[in-house]
Amino acid sequence: MSAKISPQVIGPPDPPAEGIPRVTFEHWFFHKVDDLHFQLSEQSGEPVMLVKYAKNDVSMSFRGVKREFKITDDSPDGRMLDQVAKSLKFVKGLRIGDPLPREILTREASWDLSNRHRTIAHQRVSVQLVNWMTGGDQVITEPEELLQLADDPLIKKQVSRAFGEAAIKLGLGVDHKEEVVQHVQTLANELAYIEALRDRFRRVRTMEEKIQTLRRLYGRERSVLQVADQVARLGERAVSEFNAMFLEIDAQTGEILSVLRNLNSQIAYIRDKRDELYVKLSAWDDILAQWDNVVMKVIPGNPELLRRTYHFLAPRYMMVKEWVLMTKLIGAEQKKLGHVMRW
Repeated sequence: MSAKISPQVIGPPDPPAEGIPRVTFEHWFFHKVDDLHFQLSEQSGEPVMLVKYAKNDVSMSFRGVKREFKITDDSPDGRMLDQVAKSLKFVKGLRIGDPLPREILTREASWDLSNRHRTIAHQRVSVQLVNWMTGGDQVITEPEELLQLADDPLIKKQVSRAFGEAAIKLGLGVDHKEEVVQHVQTLANELAYIEALRDRFRRVRTMEEKIQTLRRLYGRERSVLQVADQVARLGERAVSEFNAMFLEIDAQTGEILSVLRNLNSQIAYIRDKRDELYVKLSAWDDILAQWDNVVMKVIPGNPELLRRTYHFLAPRYMMVKEWVLMTKLIGAEQKKLGHVMRW
């Protein structure tokens, strides 16, 4: 008989609303300055504390804060600064009294899902289960196709049968089909976040397609084309990197019976990948918003958008030697790009 499915233990429950850990500090300084908040530095990507001092904005690194106010790493304030640093991967900024994000408390996501993404994920898992039962190899990747299957009576019948077959295979017994249903729902709820991120990634692919269009439109303007070529190459590299991440997740969660047998470890894996993708894609929000409204014509604003996109992509996707070469090619103006950022 096959080993039974592992118990459904996916982490501690949500704390009650009044008990959610919040940003708090004991040192007097944190309560005496105006407009104190925490965010990631636009220049270095490091967590910093920003305060108002004599009508000026002052930025202090967390290391500087600890050193200046003699805050040790193992003190309550030191541990809170570490928690805030971890939190800033998932929120734009934090102030005293703000709740810490669930990602660092319970490993759950702090952002909301749509019912659409939940349905897509459930249907994707259901199709995998039917394929296992029938020995089929039907691969459906398009969200709209998966949504259509949700109302297909034949698919519903096959899925119901597959739940029963899976219950037997997993050693639960034919009378415990409902347990498989619950485990599939739990898995689908986790994978729904991957589906939502897959949707966000489609904006990156759309941007990359628009860059290719601008390359053709500016084919006779050498200075613009030079930048556009580099941006296009970096855009392709970014798309390939994201594609590889989604393919890895799909491969890891593709063997549905193995996933259900090891649900706890699979959920931990999915959440690790969810957070990694979320952090990476969140960095794209501003540049993608600019490309959402771009006009596909030879107009003055487009060369500047290509340069801003280069500034965004180069430190993330260009090798150091390539970056130095490109800096020389496009002139002294580009030498202000700065240091290499590593994810």
